[in-house]
Amino acid sequence: MLTKRIIPCIDVDLDEDGNPAVYTGVNFEDLKYTGDPVEMAKLYNEAGADEFVFLDITASADGRETMLDTVSKVADEVFIPLTVGGGIRTRDDIKETLRAGADKVSINTAALENPSLIEEGARSFGSQCIVISVDARRRYDEEGEYYAEVDGESCWFECTIKGGREGTGVDVVEWSREAESLGAGELFINSIDTDGTKDGYDIPLTKAVCDNVSTPVIASSGCGGPEDMYEVFTEAGADAGLAASIFHFDEYSIRDVKEYLDDHDVPVRL
Repeated sequence: MLTKRIIPCIDVDLDEDGNPAVYTGVNFEDLKYTGDPVEMAKLYNEAGADEFVFLDITASADGRETMLDTVSKVADEVFIPLTVGGGIRTRDDIKETLRAGADKVSINTAALENPSLIEEGARSFGSQCIVISVDARRRYDEEGEYYAEVDGESCWFECTIKGGREGTGVDVVEWSREAESLGAGELFINSIDTDGTKDGYDIPLTKAVCDNVSTPVIASSGCGGPEDMYEVFTEAGADAGLAASIFHFDEYSIRDVKEYLDDHDVPVRL
C-alpha cells in the first residue's frame, strides 16, 4: 500500500502594506494574520512534511497574478514537492509558476471556466504537475447529480470559484470525473462547510470523490488532529491529508500525526 502523505498548507494574501503574509480563517472568512510565508515554509520543510502547499487566496478574486517572487523564496527553503495555487489562468502562468520553483500548480477558477486548460497543461508539462483544486459547498436541493447523506439529509456538493465567493452550479463529483479525463494528475478537495472548524474533514464529500475517480485525492478543510487524518484515510479513501491550523498553532507536530497514524496501521513516511 502506498504511504499516505501529510501536507501542511499556507494561505497567503497581501497585508495592508502590500507584503505577503499567511492568514488562517473559518469557512473561508474571518482571516487572521498567522506568520511569514517563507519562514513557515522553512519550518515545515524541517518538520518532516511530505509536501507543501502555497495558496495565494485572493489572486483569482482580485484578478491579479500569483506572487511569484514569494513563491521563489519559498521554493529555496523547501526540498519536498511544492504545489502553488491562486491566479493561474493560462499555460504561460503554469510555465512561470513552475519556473519560479513550484513542482505542481493548483488550478480552480480558470479550469472551471476553461476546462481545456487542464488538457493543455497536462500535455505541455505532464499530468503530475496539474492539480485541480475544488472549493466545494453543500447544497440541499435537487440541482445536483451525485448525492450523499449528511446528518440525515441528502445533499450534493457544488463547485465554487474565486475563493469560494461564487457558486457555479457544477456538481463536484461530475467535475472531478471530467478533470481526471482531461489529464489532471491530482484532485485537491476543499470543503467550505468544514474549513477551519477543526471538527474533522468532510467525509461524505471526500468519499464521494474518492469513490468516483482513480486520480489521487488530497483531503482538505477541517482537520482538528491525528484522529481526523485517520478517519479521512480509512473511511473516505483519501491519498493525502492537508492541514493548516493544527500545525500553524503548534497544537500537533507533523511527527505527532505520523506517529499516531503509524501506531494505527496507516502507512506513512517516518
